[in-house]
Amino acid sequence: MNSNNLTKVALRYRAVFLDIHREDINMQSEATVPVMAFVARLKENGFCVSEELLHALNAVPTSRLAEITECINDVMGVELNWASLVKGWDVPTGETLADHLITLLANIFGEEAGFKGTTLPCGHLIPEGTFPIERYNGCPFCGTPFETADFVYKGQASKLKELRLFTTSDMERVFTSLLSSATPLDATQKDSLEQLLREFPLPEDAGIGMKETAMLVIKLLVEQGKADEASALLKTPTDVLRYLWYEKTGYVQIIEPKTLIAHARRLYYHMWGPLDQSADAAKGMKERLMLKYDRKACLRVAKWLNAIPMTARQTAENMNPKRGMWVRMIRALRLGEYSRKKGFDHLAEILDVFYKQDFSTWQGRVDKACQANDADKTLDLLKERPGMFARCLFATMLRFGSDKVLAAFDETADKLPARLLLSLGNAADQYFNPKEVRMARPITGVPRQIQPNKLLALYGDDDREAMAQAVNDLYKTSMERRFAMQKTEAKTIYIDPSLYHIPVSVGDRTTTIQDTSCALMGTRFPVEGDAVRLFLHWGKGLHAQPLDMDLSARIVLSNNKVMECAYYSLTCVGATHSGDIRHIPEMVGTAEYIELSLPTLEKAKAKYVMFTCNAYSTGALSPNLMVGWMDSAYPMKVSDKRGVAYDPSCVQHMVRVSEGNLSKGLVFGVLDVAKREIIWLEMPFTSQTLRGASGEVVEALLHRLETKLSVGELLEIKAKAQGLTLTENADEADETYTYEWALNPAEVTQLLNG
Repeated sequence: MNSNNLTKVALRYRAVFLDIHREDINMQSEATVPVMAFVARLKENGFCVSEELLHALNAVPTSRLAEITECINDVMGVELNWASLVKGWDVPTGETLADHLITLLANIFGEEAGFKGTTLPCGHLIPEGTFPIERYNGCPFCGTPFETADFVYKGQASKLKELRLFTTSDMERVFTSLLSSATPLDATQKDSLEQLLREFPLPEDAGIGMKETAMLVIKLLVEQGKADEASALLKTPTDVLRYLWYEKTGYVQIIEPKTLIAHARRLYYHMWGPLDQSADAAKGMKERLMLKYDRKACLRVAKWLNAIPMTARQTAENMNPKRGMWVRMIRALRLGEYSRKKGFDHLAEILDVFYKQDFSTWQGRVDKACQANDADKTLDLLKERPGMFARCLFATMLRFGSDKVLAAFDETADKLPARLLLSLGNAADQYFNPKEVRMARPITGVPRQIQPNKLLALYGDDDREAMAQAVNDLYKTSMERRFAMQKTEAKTIYIDPSLYHIPVSVGDRTTTIQDTSCALMGTRFPVEGDAVRLFLHWGKGLHAQPLDMDLSARIVLSNNKVMECAYYSLTCVGATHSGDIRHIPEMVGTAEYIELSLPTLEKAKAKYVMFTCNAYSTGALSPNLMVGWMDSAYPMKVSDKRGVAYDPSCVQHMVRVSEGNLSKGLVFGVLDVAKREIIWLEMPFTSQTLRGASGEVVEALLHRLETKLSVGELLEIKAKAQGLTLTENADEADETYTYEWALNPAEVTQLLNG
């Protein structure tokens, strides 16, 4: 068992993993000297320990304490280079555009033209009277750092985050909840599950809740030579295609080749020489997606398809929506050859029906009924597939009338996963309001605005409001029925007030990895002090090279005037940037910061500040890029010698870009100045700078998060359905739901599943 992997997973749930049984813990023991030293190291990183964990640590070998310390230091990036381009950057250098222009001319014409100054190790001449080079750790003209730092500040935090004990049974419970989750796993949960799959055997009665989750399990079974066992998890040809594409691309969703190629082209379109780089990026993606399989893989897939528990016509209909991909897969996997072999009769029948196209599709029948305005036939077909009914419910209501459609939908509502019902309730108000900005998040992750349905114009305001209210009433009634069916002996319930500010994580799957928490998107973080410090670190584990990532902030004032703090504007009202770094040093990475002064922003009547990071010089954001913010009621230091401003103990929230990232830019938070709260969100976009991030789309996302059902409201529905009495004291309640409980999104989905 790899304890370090389990330690990293436990830390996401604000816990420390120890291979110990709770009954063996001596709750009367006194903390040993090594344990006190370990706790002191945790405090430097912003953590404290629960009483149970403190006593449990006394039974842990000193070597294990050292391993845990090293693991937490690695997660927090303590050993990396956190030096900035400017020394003591909290005091602006006063550099201007004129300094850059004069330096450009000096490097074109040289000293022969009368320019005098200092030539830096990068080869650039910095003329006298321009940049104050004594204030820089590198070249202010090209952004190449010459100095690195081997330290960070520690222990400046005004508030510590408590770590609790996680035993093997706790990890197994997390493992089971991730496997059975009825909502798609986000990147953090997916990474945790991959780690746990390597450490724990797959439970015999594992109830895998999502197709995408099954792909992770199938991959493990294939690696272990148990491909035949994986066949039980593959119910349809789409499941087989999903696994093949996950194996090829690393994405658990089926993203078609043309989409990936077009997206790769767009990532490089804004670069110098866009046509060449865009073409190269598209060509590289095409080569990556080339289908090449050995005989062993071909036989494995042939067996899977031959064992599909569907008729040939059903199978061919299931394959039809991805027909183009299947044609190429069939050829690459030599399935035609295997279909002629003994024992592959079902495969042969499937391919025969698929190529002859001697079948009609369910979607085709629905479309035909809709075009004929045959409401009864359309609704009868939709009731056959409740999931598809849910996805087209709003449009069907506008076409055939809400009363008739909702009556038909109510017959199938209880067959749907709770996540789909909640999605309908969350989306109804926006969909039926033609003035609301709606947005969709395509599979590549970049949000797009959606125009209102044209049929909305046929209805008046009162009718549209009634439709939205009817959907909300329907899904709440269905949820009450589900909760009422759950047996409980509890009489009272405690709901932490903070849970009313956390939206239920349905429809907002994040693609970044949280190594120090599992916060749900839309979670609000109160600001303790007068300063918020944004940070960006990239380049860990990479050789020295040009690699330009940018940290930026957009400030919106009450008069809707916009100010920007970025590489082209290092200072503005209420914000200071640490300098634009465009090259990374060897292996240890580099960092940029932005300091936000809340008193100054309040005086300027700022409404909100949007935090973004962007990939300027490469396609997508760099893997292992870390971005987040720090906060403390006490002043946070900035080094006058190296510009280091990072303190792990002050980190309020931090995310890491995963290997499968497809975005060029990322909005990762919004500061509500008046409320002194930071809303964590994740909105990818395709642009080199923050100017490509639509403020309208961000506001629409914030509005959607605010109107979504909160975890607290969901628990109130449960309490009403089960006749539970709300209490204000957690100690007096039979059922207790706290903020720490909500840190595990799998627990919320388990609540939905019953």
